[in-house]
Amino acid sequence: MSDDGTDRRGLLKCMAWVGTGVVWTMAGGIPRSMPLAAAAEAGAMGDDGFSFVQISDSHIGFAKDANTDVPGTVKAGIDRILALPRAPAFLLHTGDISHLSQPDEFDLADQLIGAARLPVFHVPGEHDMLVDEGASYRERYGKGTKGAGWYSFDHGGVHFVGLVNVADLAPGGLGRLGDAQLEWLEDDLAGLGAETPVVVFAHIPLWSVYPEWGWGTEDAAQALAYLRRFGSVTVLNGHIHQVMQKVEGNVTFHTAMSTAFPQPQPGAAASPGPLKVPPGELRRLLGTTDVAFRPHAGPLALVDRPLAGG
Repeated sequence: MSDDGTDRRGLLKCMAWVGTGVVWTMAGGIPRSMPLAAAAEAGAMGDDGFSFVQISDSHIGFAKDANTDVPGTVKAGIDRILALPRAPAFLLHTGDISHLSQPDEFDLADQLIGAARLPVFHVPGEHDMLVDEGASYRERYGKGTKGAGWYSFDHGGVHFVGLVNVADLAPGGLGRLGDAQLEWLEDDLAGLGAETPVVVFAHIPLWSVYPEWGWGTEDAAQALAYLRRFGSVTVLNGHIHQVMQKVEGNVTFHTAMSTAFPQPQPGAAASPGPLKVPPGELRRLLGTTDVAFRPHAGPLALVDRPLAGG
């Protein structure tokens, strides 16, 4: 029995996934939203593109009042992915796979997330870099990457860029990319046409959500300068354990919920950290993000799916 009066079986039952969320589409250059069910009926997801799922901040190894059964909530998320009517092309994990960078935490995360039977692309969170300056993380997830683990790949006409902004945190906990990674990014993007959709994913947000808590990246402006010439740029981040969105010109920024525990809204507490919520509330504050791409359809459609239900 957890200290909020909910036993493990009851918690997992209440965390059954439902299709709440919003699909964003572009019509005549204007962003429009509709509920997920309505979008599915209208065919907004389409069959001529592909989708992928973002999962973030699994924090395997965490077991405190904010969530005493993190493996259970991660599994609930993976089960929901398996139940999707159309299998995603792959899964992006935007960091903090583990809580303390321990081998058994990574092992369990691999077991749980591997049950989705999808290719997985990772970037590290600061909790994945606590031991040996991230060497253990890179040995598992960083083969073939550059530097601290950055890399890019292409899928279905979209260019994906995985950045690392947790290897050398700036004072106050702000993320930092560093000169070497920024030079690599400039070179990586140089050969792409401006019409190429670009998805950038990193752990700490690449916009200043709340610098007082380290919720931003010190040198993100230079990275974003390299992206301005592209017509469609989507930036996916984790770290803050809640959904926040911002549109700045051609760039859509989107932060994801955690599958482990929520954090307070910016400035709503003395400091960031695991947030214990009233019984029945946790399921609304955990989840994953579905992202759909359709050729020539404007920005990607983002759907956040909280853990919710009965």
